[in-house]
Formats: sequence, C-alpha cells, structure tokens
Amino acid sequence: MSDIIEYKCPACGGAMVFDSKSQHMKCPYCDTEMTVEEFQRTQKSEDTQTDSEENWHSMSTGEWQNDEINGMRVYSCQSCGSEIVADETTGATTCPFCNNKITMKGQFAGDLKPDYIIPFKLDKKAAKEKYYKHLEGKKYLPKVFKKENHVDEIKGVYIPFWLFDADADARITYEAEKVHVSRSGDTEYTTREIYQVYREGTISFDHVPADGSRKMDDTLMESIEPYDFKDAVPFQQAYLAGYLADRYDVNVDERIDRARERISVCAEQAFRKTVRGYNGGVSVKDRNVQIHNASYWYAMYPVWLLNTTWKGEQFIFAMNGQTGKMVGDLPIDRSRFWKSVGIRTLLIWGVLYGLKCLFMAS
Repeated sequence: MSDIIEYKCPACGGAMVFDSKSQHMKCPYCDTEMTVEEFQRTQKSEDTQTDSEENWHSMSTGEWQNDEINGMRVYSCQSCGSEIVADETTGATTCPFCNNKITMKGQFAGDLKPDYIIPFKLDKKAAKEKYYKHLEGKKYLPKVFKKENHVDEIKGVYIPFWLFDADADARITYEAEKVHVSRSGDTEYTTREIYQVYREGTISFDHVPADGSRKMDDTLMESIEPYDFKDAVPFQQAYLAGYLADRYDVNVDERIDRARERISVCAEQAFRKTVRGYNGGVSVKDRNVQIHNASYWYAMYPVWLLNTTWKGEQFIFAMNGQTGKMVGDLPIDRSRFWKSVGIRTLLIWGVLYGLKCLFMAS
C-alpha cells in the first residue's frame, strides 16, 4: 500500500490545491474547482480501483548511518519517482522536483489524526502584503528583508494545537486602593485606603490552545492569537493540499500544565474586571483556581511563516492564517545606523562651524 496521498485533479491529473479564497479545491492547470466534500468523493471512487505497483530494489552498497537518519524519513513521490527527505514530524510537503502536492499518510494515522482544522482564510499574497506593512517605517532594517526573492520564502504551515475545554472554580482575593487628594492652603494631602475584595464563581473555557510543536516558540504562537473556532471544520486531509503541515511532537500530557496556567490567569483577569470603583492599583493577594470537567482536542491551525537568519541570529515572523495578525522581531543594520549617525554628526558640526565663521567675520 502506498504511504502517500496525492491530490490529483480528476479532469487533467494535475496537482490540486486548497484555495483559501474560495474555500474549494482548485486545479491551477485546467481551473477545475470543487468543494472538499466533492473532491473526497472522487478520491474514494478512485481508491476502489486496483493500481499496479513496481518494486525497485536498491543496488547501492552505501547506507545511511544511524546518526545520519535520526529525525529524518524518506518518501517517494509517485508522480516523478524522486525521493524526498523530510523531518519526521513533517506531515505534508511539496515535491521539489515536480511540484506535486503530497501528504505522508502515516503521519496522520490512528491517534495522530486531528479532530478539527481551521482552513487558511488568507493566501500568500495577503501574507506578503502584511509582511511588507510590518516593515514600514523600519529605517535601519537590513535590505535582505525587503527583497522579493526573500519574501517569496513565506510558507503556509498548519501548526498542531491541543485545545482544552474546562470549567474553573475561582476564589480570588484582590487588594484594591482608593486614593484621595485634598489641599489646605499650599499643602497637598494624599490619603490611601486599602480594601480586601473577594470574588468567587465558576467560569467556563472552550478551546484554549497550546501548540504541540517543539519547533514553534510558545510566545510567538500565543502572540498571533486569537483564532475564531467558528471556522473550524472536521479534519480532512484535502485541506492540506498546497500547504505544509507539522505533526505534533509535544504530547497532551506535556501541555496540560500550560493550559492550566492559561486558564488560571484568564479566570483571574475576568474576575478582576468586576473590581470597580477603585482609582488606585488592584493586585492579587490570593488566588485559588480549581479546574474540572476538563477535556481536550487535537486541531491544526493555519500560520504563515518566514524563517530567516541575519549574521548568525535567527528571526521568525508568523502570521495568523485566519485573521492576518502578524508578529516578529526585526534586526537593525548597525553599520547603516552608525553611518547615519556619523553623517548627521558631520552635518551638525558643519552648520555650527559655518555659524562660528560667520560670527567671527562679522
């Protein structure tokens, strides 16, 4: 049995992709377009046919050493016969030789199959526009970050997420302050009154995300939130066509602590909003949050990524493929910065020197 699922157009045999604008499967060669459900039905009908397979035996005496293949897997593209070496956690990729969109079927088998997926809503053009907007006003940005061939490296990737549902019983004590200012003559008096404010109640949380990929920085992934779960649909592999996908390598047990922390913080912030009428600071003195009725799901969320290196330092830009929210740190071209400082210093010195000469001449 083949290890690869291919998204072939039923009309011309070309590689179909999932189009984020129409939310349909689309062939870039003959413009055939159909819904994901229609495409899945055509694939099922083709799967009932018997395909002949050729077994190729390697005659090479050279073999991969154990330390060379750690974290790697090798797949064969059935369209052009080439072999593709991929990271073992990569779920979907594009053949670099014939551009055929393929999915490593074994990556999503059994308990690894996601429950939900939020399809891409924004295409690569929108991602590039957001990226350029993110660069606006960055005077000392290295030129390489604005080059078109560099920006073309932006890739659409489905990132694995664990989603947690839970009810939280919270008992929180806040310390709140009222500040009164009065005057008597030229003297100002400030009075501070400290209050203990107690809040107790139950709050429910749905689909609290925690990314399941070690490659992705948690802070970066949380910075492009929120995702709107109303766009989530039951997972189907066809949504991966034309995009990359990463299999989770952080299991749910490792992410429960992060979910518990996020739920606890969000519960405290929600209850804090009810502490009103205090014009001073409000701080948490004691917090007890108990979680129950907890459950979790496995989902794939859309992210546009640009990963680059500048003078040995890595920079990652990420954009929410549903909402367009983009984040990412930017480097400074220090040589350009100091050159600019030097030029401005010389100009200022020149102006001052000219004024001095003018003053002495008069």
